[in-house]
Amino acid sequence: MPDSLRFSLISPVFDRPEEVEEFLQSLLHLNHSSFELIIGDGSPKDGLKNLREVYQNNDKYKLKWIYEAYLPVSDARNRAAEIAEGEYLIFLDSDCIIPSNYLNEIDSFLENRPLDLFGGPDAAAPDFTVLQKAISFSMTSFITTGGIRGGKKTVTSYHPRGFNMGIRKAAFEQVGGYDESLKCGEDVDLSIRLQAAGFSSELIPNAFVYHKRRTSLKKYFKQVFRFGAARIDLAKRHKGQLKATHIFPLFFSVGSLLSIAIFPWFPLMFKLLLIYTLCVFIFAMWNTRSFKVSGLSIVTTYTMFFGYGWGMLKNAISNLVRKKSIRL
Repeated sequence: MPDSLRFSLISPVFDRPEEVEEFLQSLLHLNHSSFELIIGDGSPKDGLKNLREVYQNNDKYKLKWIYEAYLPVSDARNRAAEIAEGEYLIFLDSDCIIPSNYLNEIDSFLENRPLDLFGGPDAAAPDFTVLQKAISFSMTSFITTGGIRGGKKTVTSYHPRGFNMGIRKAAFEQVGGYDESLKCGEDVDLSIRLQAAGFSSELIPNAFVYHKRRTSLKKYFKQVFRFGAARIDLAKRHKGQLKATHIFPLFFSVGSLLSIAIFPWFPLMFKLLLIYTLCVFIFAMWNTRSFKVSGLSIVTTYTMFFGYGWGMLKNAISNLVRKKSIRL
């Protein structure tokens, strides 16, 4: 292990041993030597103890493991950052599989363009399930999200997210790290604060990770519901953080329901909905080359819009009527 570490990889975990082992295993194949891994483990009954014991003896990377039952995500990340030795902190989700050349791509990019804040996109691995590939398309396509999660084209300023987010440690400490009072949207909040402090943000296109996300539509709906609700909280904290691309899922959901309800009187609205649905299928087909994934992408896209829109609406009403946000 080099005396001076380049990267500290940090991941919060909460049970899911199979998922975490796949993540840990992928790091054994990284083509880079100057990194450590720090796990912030909040598993209720120390359910990852066996993995901790196995991987702490690996020869590839130094592993530090912080365990505290029910340790929240932001707390876990901050605790890990405190003991990190790397020049850069790279935050990764445990449902990600890291390609072997991941750190090399980041290192090469930073050599030419030194940054304090950066992120990379997420992608679907060839062996992902049909549902995981469909969710990946819905979450990353320009036609569905406007590229806000790390597309090469984006309709808003780019804010790295915690599933694949790098920060120079000195910059992280300067802004105080993650806000532990936030239960969702804390990564975007940190990106906004870093940019407000004068640190530029940039996407490293080749620094992608394979992101599994959720394994069922029900879990996916709950996840995007929280994202939509969190957007209201972010807008309250940061001026200008409620743009058209954020509100679109809400208008799309309402418009979809209206177009179906009033179809006999205003068929044009319904026709526009059908055209957009067809576009989603065509874009997904072009992207995935799979009829199954493309067909399911329609379902996951509507799930995303309705979940995000409902979360946003419910939290907005709660703030307006009860003067406080819903519990996430």
